[in-house]
Amino acid sequence: MIDQSAPPETQDAALSVRPRTGRVLVLATVFVCAACGLVYELELVALASYLIGDSVTQASVVLSVMVFAMGIGSLLAKRLRVRAAVGFGLVEAALALIGGGSALVLYGSFAWAGGGGSRYALVGFSLAIGVLMGAEIPLLMTLIQRVSRQDAGGAVADLFAADYVGALVGGLAFPFLLLPLLGQLTGALLTGTVNAVVGGALVLWLFRRDLTTRARWWLILLNVLVLAVLATATALVGDFELAARRAVYGAQVRVAEQTRVQEIVLTRSAHGTLDLFLDGRLRVDGADERQYHRALVDPAMRGPHRNVLILGGGDGLAAREVLRHRDVASVTVVELDPGVERLARTDPGLSALNGHAYRDPRLRVVTADAFNWLRSPRPRYDVVLTDLPDPGITASTKLYSEEFYGLVSRVLAPGGRLAVHAGPVDTRPDSFWTVDATVRAAGLRAVPYRASGRGVGFAAGPDRAKDTGKGAGKVPGGWGFVLAAHGTPRLGPETAGTWSRVPGRPPDVPPSTLVHPRYGG
Repeated sequence: MIDQSAPPETQDAALSVRPRTGRVLVLATVFVCAACGLVYELELVALASYLIGDSVTQASVVLSVMVFAMGIGSLLAKRLRVRAAVGFGLVEAALALIGGGSALVLYGSFAWAGGGGSRYALVGFSLAIGVLMGAEIPLLMTLIQRVSRQDAGGAVADLFAADYVGALVGGLAFPFLLLPLLGQLTGALLTGTVNAVVGGALVLWLFRRDLTTRARWWLILLNVLVLAVLATATALVGDFELAARRAVYGAQVRVAEQTRVQEIVLTRSAHGTLDLFLDGRLRVDGADERQYHRALVDPAMRGPHRNVLILGGGDGLAAREVLRHRDVASVTVVELDPGVERLARTDPGLSALNGHAYRDPRLRVVTADAFNWLRSPRPRYDVVLTDLPDPGITASTKLYSEEFYGLVSRVLAPGGRLAVHAGPVDTRPDSFWTVDATVRAAGLRAVPYRASGRGVGFAAGPDRAKDTGKGAGKVPGGWGFVLAAHGTPRLGPETAGTWSRVPGRPPDVPPSTLVHPRYGG
């Protein structure tokens, strides 16, 4: 272990550079460490939201636990101040290893231990990283005062200025550089490597004369081991992702890619049907998607339907059902992720499933956020279909808000109808009836109905499905929908047992708004 027998560091450090240069190097290290720390924080939030769902809850857990742990780390660092250089070297090596490997372990815990295991891993990493980050500033405060004597207030101001600017750079680098170019796992590993190199270099070069020979060699060995582990993990990250993906989705993964919006995975089920997952949540089950999309489309098509608007539905499956009607003149699909549209056009399995809908000249695709797109002046449509992710997913909450349905009502032509996918009726009744109440609050009249028939039940719920090979994502009771219009909507007779009106009086629940979302898992 590292020798702690040297006398306390109570005198100015013996540096090989001028004090001003040493001060700049310490502040530069603060800058880099702050950037790395914020990347670790954002990585945990992003990956937990992706794996577990409900980004508000995951962000709250990570941030609150990490800030609490930083306070503990600051207190614990008081014991290391007498050996600030050695202590800082140990802290940075541990932070590089734990922070850099956090995404890898968190993803692995989800793949092989499920959502429960990943929640424990999330809290554990938030605690560990928070404690180590909290220990940095007290140790750096000691080091900068040893480099250049200045009043405590000035030193604190310099440190926090460098820390905040570094956090800004790290916060911007994560979504605009690391995530799109390297992905979540490799991005975290690279951040850990930078953390280890910068932290180790500061101690082993600038403060090398403050270290005993034994301490210096132990720190060198420790940093070499950390860098070796991170390098090995980076080299094997592709094989790890493949193994983890198979553990999550099964062995028949046909397509797996990360777009700027989400992860898209196409698999072949044990029954030979095509399944589509978006961010790990089942969106298309080839075994019964046709029942779902007909239940969504057909009731709204009873009446004038010359011009149709589909919000979401980039897979082309709702468009397939609309285009079966020969008197449809135009179909506009507003899809956020161009990657979904591209696969729907080019992937042989998915394009065959949607009946090559994208070849139809009546179909036009707009790549945009549906909410923002509707805020601009738009033509009127006879039918509007919202084929969107489940309302229990935080990112979709605004697309199930009173404000959103108010925008939709503006583009409905006289006599036009709106059909909304509202989630399963039986397993998440609160969310289903909140959709119904929210549509009514927007000034539309609504009829709730459900799909029924053989084999129905897949739903894009707020929780990721782990064991896709055994019917994960299946929901007893089928899907729920809401048919709405400015006048009284007519559901019409069900076709071959496909759908039926939900009986009973809607419960008295409040609507969901942008500032007060009410959808739960």
